[in-house]
Amino acid sequence: MGHTNVAGGMPDPREEPSVRGGTLVPRQVTLLASLLLAPNPSPMTLDGTNTWILRAPGATGCVVVDPGPPDPGHLEAIVAAGPVDVILLTHGHIDHSEGAAPLHDLTSAPVRALDVAHRLGDEGLAEGDMIVAAGVEIRVLATPGHTSDSLSFILTGDRRTDISGTDRHDAPALTGDEASVLTGDTILGRGTTVVAHPDGRLGDYLASLRRLRDLGDATVLPGHGPHLPAAGHAAEAYLAHREARLDQIRAALAAGDSTIAEIVRRVYADVDRALWPAAELSVRAQVEHLHEQRELRTTPIELLLT
Repeated sequence: MGHTNVAGGMPDPREEPSVRGGTLVPRQVTLLASLLLAPNPSPMTLDGTNTWILRAPGATGCVVVDPGPPDPGHLEAIVAAGPVDVILLTHGHIDHSEGAAPLHDLTSAPVRALDVAHRLGDEGLAEGDMIVAAGVEIRVLATPGHTSDSLSFILTGDRRTDISGTDRHDAPALTGDEASVLTGDTILGRGTTVVAHPDGRLGDYLASLRRLRDLGDATVLPGHGPHLPAAGHAAEAYLAHREARLDQIRAALAAGDSTIAEIVRRVYADVDRALWPAAELSVRAQVEHLHEQRELRTTPIELLLT
């Protein structure tokens, strides 16, 4: 299952791809990170999957994060941005990972991921790993919740470019420690993400948001949607949203709703029905979380989760 989003919105003009000689070229977002937007827009993927190309100024090779779908034109653009030293996956949902194997075939670059099923090569990824490639230092941060294998990648020594995306290596430094963080689907550039029950768990997700909140002014480079200026602010907003949703589910249960479908109809009444299947996964995760917190005293968890 691919990424699912429970809040839509209009495409961000800053994310428009640029073309050179008929081939898509990465758009510089920070000193170390450029964006290739995959051609897979949908209510589930926003404008499409963000494929991130990481390299230090002057480096010849690059690191590719989340190759996205196996679209020939998109893969061609990634290869043209190379040479590719290594491919990293934030998680295994197909809108992020399905292009990894064909990109490996084209470049021979190893594919590293937390889940062994998505690895191609001898090395995986784990909490605390430090990857040094293309002149960039990447620290791995385990951020489960959206999925059990979700990771974020911290780039130290990074800084934002100007809003127009011009390639400027003298852009102002970030406030505080210079850094950016690639968050996959844990934090999106627009809207909120699904906790993909049963693999995703809300308790894990809340803990991951608190970890990302501690990154303060680090720029968020998400798996979908535009980049955000401060991880701390974005994570705090996500935490507040999750608590508000939990309050809505508590109210729905108090009003007598006794099935997941009834809760979704009440809590997500203002959300496009095309997104209700995603909302149902999040509701299941939230109900399970309330059960684990011993808040479901009168409603059998077995009834709700059937």
